[in-house]
Amino acid sequence: MVITVINNKGGTGKTTISVNLAASVARSGYNVLLIDLDSQASAAFYLGLSREELEPSLADVLFNELPITEAIRETDIPGLDIVPGGIELAHSDLILADVAGREDCLLKAIKPVKNHYDFIICDCSPSISTLSVNALIASDTYLVPITPQYLSLEGLVSLMEAVDKIKTGMGLNANLLGIVINMVSTASQQTRSQANIIGLVREHYQKAVFTNFIKRYAKLEEAPAHGCSIFEYAPKSPAALQYNMLAQEVLSRCGMEDKAV
Repeated sequence: MVITVINNKGGTGKTTISVNLAASVARSGYNVLLIDLDSQASAAFYLGLSREELEPSLADVLFNELPITEAIRETDIPGLDIVPGGIELAHSDLILADVAGREDCLLKAIKPVKNHYDFIICDCSPSISTLSVNALIASDTYLVPITPQYLSLEGLVSLMEAVDKIKTGMGLNANLLGIVINMVSTASQQTRSQANIIGLVREHYQKAVFTNFIKRYAKLEEAPAHGCSIFEYAPKSPAALQYNMLAQEVLSRCGMEDKAV
Protein backbone atom coordinates (compact mmCIF):
# COMPACT_ATOMS: atom_id res chain seq x y z
CA MET A 1 0.00 0.00 0.00
CA VAL A 2 1.50 3.31 -1.11
CA ILE A 3 0.19 6.39 0.71
CA THR A 4 1.10 9.96 -0.20
CA VAL A 5 0.83 12.68 2.45
CA ILE A 6 0.17 15.86 0.51
CA ASN A 7 -1.01 19.44 0.73
CA ASN A 8 0.09 22.32 -1.47
CA LYS A 9 -0.07 24.68 1.52
CA GLY A 10 2.89 24.88 3.87
CA GLY A 11 2.62 24.65 7.64
CA THR A 12 0.03 21.86 7.83
CA GLY A 13 2.38 19.38 9.50
CA LYS A 14 2.86 16.94 6.62
CA THR A 15 6.28 15.76 7.77
CA THR A 16 5.24 15.36 11.41
CA ILE A 17 2.27 13.28 10.30
CA SER A 18 4.33 11.27 7.80
CA VAL A 19 7.04 10.40 10.31
CA ASN A 20 4.83 9.58 13.26
CA LEU A 21 2.24 7.74 11.20
CA ALA A 22 5.02 5.66 9.62
CA ALA A 23 6.47 4.95 13.07
CA SER A 24 3.12 3.92 14.50
CA VAL A 25 2.30 1.64 11.56
CA ALA A 26 5.74 0.01 11.94
CA ARG A 27 5.02 -0.48 15.64
CA SER A 28 1.82 -2.23 14.58
CA GLY A 29 3.91 -4.99 12.99
CA TYR A 30 4.27 -3.80 9.40
CA ASN A 31 7.34 -3.13 7.25
CA VAL A 32 7.26 0.53 6.28
CA LEU A 33 9.35 2.63 3.89
CA LEU A 34 9.20 6.39 4.31
CA ILE A 35 10.16 8.32 1.18
CA ASP A 36 11.23 11.92 1.76
CA LEU A 37 10.36 13.97 -1.35
CA ASP A 38 11.26 17.30 0.24
CA SER A 39 14.40 19.16 -0.83
CA GLN A 40 14.82 20.21 2.82
CA ALA A 41 15.05 16.53 3.84
CA SER A 42 12.82 17.27 6.81
CA ALA A 43 11.69 13.68 7.37
CA ALA A 44 15.28 12.43 7.28
CA PHE A 45 16.41 15.03 9.83
CA TYR A 46 13.35 14.28 11.95
CA LEU A 47 14.50 10.65 12.24
CA GLY A 48 18.04 11.61 13.18
CA LEU A 49 20.00 11.49 9.92
CA SER A 50 22.81 14.00 9.66
CA ARG A 51 23.60 16.06 6.55
CA GLU A 52 26.50 13.71 5.84
CA GLU A 53 24.07 10.79 5.79
CA LEU A 54 21.76 12.22 3.13
CA GLU A 55 23.78 10.82 0.23
CA PRO A 56 22.78 8.89 -1.75
CA SER A 57 19.31 10.41 -1.70
CA LEU A 58 16.05 10.15 -3.60
CA ALA A 59 17.54 12.60 -6.12
CA ASP A 60 20.15 9.99 -7.10
CA VAL A 61 17.38 7.45 -7.59
CA LEU A 62 15.21 9.71 -9.74
CA PHE A 63 17.86 11.66 -11.64
CA ASN A 64 20.87 9.31 -11.82
CA GLU A 65 19.14 5.92 -12.08
CA LEU A 66 20.57 4.69 -8.79
CA PRO A 67 18.69 1.57 -7.62
CA ILE A 68 16.43 2.57 -4.75
CA THR A 69 17.85 -0.26 -2.65
CA GLU A 70 21.14 1.69 -2.46
CA ALA A 71 19.40 4.78 -1.06
CA ILE A 72 17.37 3.06 1.66
CA ARG A 73 18.51 3.56 5.26
CA GLU A 74 17.41 1.67 8.33
CA THR A 75 16.11 3.81 11.19
CA ASP A 76 16.22 3.16 14.92
CA ILE A 77 12.57 2.12 14.73
CA PRO A 78 12.20 -1.62 13.95
CA GLY A 79 10.37 -2.11 10.68
CA LEU A 80 10.84 1.47 9.47
CA ASP A 81 13.29 2.42 6.69
CA ILE A 82 13.72 5.74 4.93
CA VAL A 83 14.89 7.14 1.60
CA PRO A 84 16.14 10.65 2.40
CA GLY A 85 15.43 13.77 0.43
CA GLY A 86 18.02 16.37 -0.45
CA ILE A 87 18.62 19.81 -1.92
CA GLU A 88 18.90 18.44 -5.48
CA LEU A 89 15.16 17.73 -5.39
CA ALA A 90 14.55 21.48 -5.50
CA HIS A 91 15.46 21.36 -9.20
CA SER A 92 13.23 18.39 -10.07
CA ASP A 93 10.82 20.35 -12.27
CA LEU A 94 13.72 21.59 -14.40
CA ILE A 95 15.64 18.30 -14.46
CA LEU A 96 12.59 16.23 -15.40
CA ALA A 97 11.06 18.76 -17.79
CA ASP A 98 12.23 16.98 -20.96
CA VAL A 99 12.10 13.42 -19.61
CA ALA A 100 9.54 11.25 -21.35
CA GLY A 101 7.08 9.81 -18.84
CA ARG A 102 8.47 12.09 -16.14
CA GLU A 103 5.37 11.61 -13.99
CA ASP A 104 6.13 7.86 -13.68
CA CYS A 105 9.72 8.11 -12.39
CA LEU A 106 8.87 7.34 -8.76
CA LEU A 107 6.44 4.59 -9.74
CA LYS A 108 9.22 2.85 -11.65
CA ALA A 109 11.80 3.50 -8.92
CA ILE A 110 9.82 1.82 -6.12
CA LYS A 111 8.78 -1.20 -8.17
CA PRO A 112 11.77 -3.39 -7.11
CA VAL A 113 10.98 -2.92 -3.39
CA LYS A 114 7.22 -2.59 -3.42
CA ASN A 115 6.64 -6.21 -2.41
CA HIS A 116 9.17 -5.95 0.44
CA TYR A 117 7.15 -3.30 2.29
CA ASP A 118 3.59 -3.43 3.54
CA PHE A 119 3.40 0.35 3.41
CA ILE A 120 5.31 3.00 1.50
CA ILE A 121 4.57 6.50 2.80
CA CYS A 122 5.58 9.49 0.67
CA ASP A 123 6.15 12.82 2.41
CA CYS A 124 5.67 15.60 -0.16
CA SER A 125 6.87 19.19 -0.18
CA PRO A 126 4.22 21.96 0.06
CA SER A 127 3.48 22.33 -3.66
CA ILE A 128 1.91 20.56 -6.61
CA SER A 129 5.25 19.97 -8.29
CA THR A 130 6.49 17.26 -10.62
CA LEU A 131 7.56 15.30 -7.52
CA SER A 132 4.12 15.61 -5.95
CA VAL A 133 2.52 14.38 -9.16
CA ASN A 134 5.01 11.49 -9.19
CA ALA A 135 3.98 10.59 -5.65
CA LEU A 136 0.28 10.65 -6.51
CA ILE A 137 0.80 8.56 -9.64
CA ALA A 138 2.80 5.99 -7.63
CA SER A 139 0.22 5.84 -4.84
CA ASP A 140 -2.79 3.71 -4.08
CA THR A 141 -4.24 6.45 -1.91
CA TYR A 142 -3.43 9.85 -0.45
CA LEU A 143 -3.89 11.57 2.89
CA VAL A 144 -4.35 15.32 3.33
CA PRO A 145 -3.41 17.10 6.58
CA ILE A 146 -4.97 20.48 7.24
CA THR A 147 -4.92 22.92 10.13
CA PRO A 148 -8.13 24.51 11.48
CA GLN A 149 -7.48 27.85 9.82
CA TYR A 150 -9.30 29.67 7.04
CA LEU A 151 -6.34 29.71 4.62
CA SER A 152 -5.78 26.00 5.20
CA LEU A 153 -9.40 25.34 4.27
CA GLU A 154 -9.00 27.37 1.08
CA GLY A 155 -5.81 25.41 0.36
CA LEU A 156 -7.71 22.15 0.76
CA VAL A 157 -10.24 23.23 -1.86
CA SER A 158 -7.42 24.19 -4.25
CA LEU A 159 -5.66 20.88 -3.68
CA MET A 160 -8.78 18.85 -4.41
CA GLU A 161 -9.29 20.79 -7.63
CA ALA A 162 -5.67 20.16 -8.64
CA VAL A 163 -5.95 16.44 -7.92
CA ASP A 164 -9.12 16.24 -10.02
CA LYS A 165 -7.23 17.82 -12.94
CA ILE A 166 -4.40 15.31 -12.52
CA LYS A 167 -6.93 12.48 -12.51
CA THR A 168 -8.45 13.75 -15.72
CA GLY A 169 -5.19 14.54 -17.50
CA MET A 170 -2.95 11.68 -16.36
CA GLY A 171 -5.26 8.86 -15.42
CA LEU A 172 -4.52 9.08 -11.69
CA ASN A 173 -6.01 6.09 -9.88
CA ALA A 174 -5.26 7.05 -6.26
CA ASN A 175 -8.29 7.77 -4.11
CA LEU A 176 -8.55 9.96 -1.03
CA LEU A 177 -7.79 7.97 2.12
CA GLY A 178 -8.85 10.82 4.35
CA ILE A 179 -8.35 14.33 5.68
CA VAL A 180 -6.50 14.72 8.99
CA ILE A 181 -7.24 17.82 11.04
CA ASN A 182 -3.88 18.63 12.55
CA MET A 183 -2.40 21.05 15.10
CA VAL A 184 -5.72 21.58 16.87
CA SER A 185 -5.51 23.77 19.95
CA THR A 186 -6.42 22.26 23.31
CA ALA A 187 -9.94 22.93 24.60
CA SER A 188 -8.80 25.84 26.76
CA GLN A 189 -7.06 27.51 23.82
CA GLN A 190 -9.52 26.71 21.05
CA THR A 191 -11.12 29.75 19.44
CA ARG A 192 -14.61 29.99 18.04
CA SER A 193 -13.12 30.49 14.57
CA GLN A 194 -11.13 27.26 14.87
CA ALA A 195 -14.18 25.33 16.04
CA ASN A 196 -16.22 26.74 13.15
CA ILE A 197 -13.64 25.67 10.58
CA ILE A 198 -13.47 22.14 12.01
CA GLY A 199 -17.25 22.03 11.76
CA LEU A 200 -17.20 23.25 8.15
CA VAL A 201 -14.60 20.65 7.14
CA ARG A 202 -16.57 17.82 8.76
CA GLU A 203 -19.85 19.06 7.28
CA HIS A 204 -18.49 19.36 3.73
CA TYR A 205 -16.20 16.32 3.55
CA GLN A 206 -18.11 14.15 6.03
CA LYS A 207 -16.72 10.58 6.22
CA ALA A 208 -13.58 11.61 4.34
CA VAL A 209 -12.45 13.38 7.53
CA PHE A 210 -10.67 11.11 10.00
CA THR A 211 -12.47 10.72 13.32
CA ASN A 212 -9.16 11.12 15.14
CA PHE A 213 -7.37 14.45 14.91
CA ILE A 214 -4.02 15.63 16.23
CA LYS A 215 -3.75 18.38 18.83
CA ARG A 216 -0.88 20.81 19.17
CA TYR A 217 1.56 19.46 21.76
CA ALA A 218 4.94 20.73 22.91
CA LYS A 219 6.32 17.17 22.88
CA LEU A 220 5.59 16.89 19.15
CA GLU A 221 7.52 20.08 18.50
CA GLU A 222 10.45 18.91 20.62
CA ALA A 223 10.80 15.39 19.16
CA PRO A 224 12.60 16.32 15.87
CA ALA A 225 15.40 18.03 17.81
CA HIS A 226 16.08 14.64 19.41
CA GLY A 227 16.04 12.82 16.06
CA CYS A 228 13.14 10.52 16.87
CA SER A 229 9.41 10.02 16.58
CA ILE A 230 7.01 10.82 19.38
CA PHE A 231 7.05 7.13 20.36
CA GLU A 232 10.73 7.22 21.29
CA TYR A 233 10.70 10.73 22.72
CA ALA A 234 7.48 10.65 24.78
CA PRO A 235 5.84 7.21 24.40
CA LYS A 236 3.27 7.78 27.16
CA SER A 237 2.28 11.27 26.09
CA PRO A 238 -1.20 12.25 24.80
CA ALA A 239 0.47 12.98 21.44
CA ALA A 240 1.69 9.38 21.15
CA LEU A 241 -1.78 8.12 22.02
CA GLN A 242 -3.39 10.30 19.36
CA TYR A 243 -0.96 9.09 16.71
CA ASN A 244 -1.66 5.49 17.69
CA MET A 245 -5.38 6.15 17.29
CA LEU A 246 -4.84 7.81 13.91
CA ALA A 247 -2.68 4.89 12.74
CA GLN A 248 -5.38 2.41 13.77
CA GLU A 249 -7.92 4.36 11.72
CA VAL A 250 -5.56 4.44 8.74
CA LEU A 251 -5.04 0.67 8.99
CA SER A 252 -8.79 0.14 9.20
CA ARG A 253 -9.42 2.27 6.11
CA CYS A 254 -6.75 0.23 4.31
CA GLY A 255 -8.49 -3.00 5.34
CA MET A 256 -5.71 -4.03 7.72
CA GLU A 257 -5.36 -4.70 11.45
CA ASP A 258 -2.81 -4.07 14.17
CA LYS A 259 -0.59 -7.18 14.03
CA ALA A 260 1.17 -6.26 17.27
CA VAL A 261 -1.96 -6.76 19.40
